[in-house]
Amino acid sequence: MLVLAFDTATAAITVALYEWIPGEGAVPRGVAEAVDRRRHTELLTPSIAQVMAEAGAAPGDLSAIAVGVGPGPYTGLRVGLVTARSMGEVLSVPVHGVCTLDIIAWATGRDEPFVVATDARRKEVYWARYDSARVRATEPAVGPPSDVPQGLPVVGEGGALYPEILGDSGHEPLLPTAGALAELTVSRLAGLKVPELLPPEPLYLRRPDAKEPGPRKKVTPA
Repeated sequence: MLVLAFDTATAAITVALYEWIPGEGAVPRGVAEAVDRRRHTELLTPSIAQVMAEAGAAPGDLSAIAVGVGPGPYTGLRVGLVTARSMGEVLSVPVHGVCTLDIIAWATGRDEPFVVATDARRKEVYWARYDSARVRATEPAVGPPSDVPQGLPVVGEGGALYPEILGDSGHEPLLPTAGALAELTVSRLAGLKVPELLPPEPLYLRRPDAKEPGPRKKVTPA
C-alpha cells in the first residue's frame, strides 16, 4: 500500500509518500517540507514531483491519496484539496481527508490530555481538545485564544503565537507534517484504531474573506 499525503491548510506546504509494509508498519519513501504562507500553489506540485522521484515511484503506483482538510485559511486549504481530488480522479484512486488538527495531534504521540491550536488569523485560533494523540475529545472550533480550555499543554502554532494566554510550553510541533498524515492514513487503512478518515471536503469554520457578488439592485425609474 503506497499513500501520497499532503497538507496546505497552514503555512506549511508538506508532502510525503509512505508505504505500509506488514511487520514494519508505515515506512517513509519520500518527504518534502516548506513553509510559505503565500506560495502554496507554486510549491505544492513541484514538491509532489520531488517526493515521487525521490522514491522512484510513478503515479500509477499509488494506492490512495491523503489530504489535510483543515480547518485553515480558504486559499491555502483549497490548493491541497483541489490537487488531491484532481489526482484521485485522473488516477482512479481513493482520496481520504484528515482533520489538520488531528495530524498535529498524531505527531505528538502524547498519552495525556492536551489542546491543538493553529493560527486562524484575525487574532483567533482553530483549536480542539484531545484525550491523547489518537483521541479527539471535542469538535474543531475557531475563536479568540481565551476560548481555549486552560490548564492543558497547547500544541501548535496558535499556542506559540499567544503564550501569554495559552502558556509558554508544549507547542511542538507547530505545523502539520505530511509524514504524520501519511502514517495516520496508512495505519487506518491497515485496520488499526486511529482517528477517522474523512471525505476530501474543506472543513471551514467561518466564511472565506472573498465573497461572491450579490444580485444587482433594481433601479427604480424616476
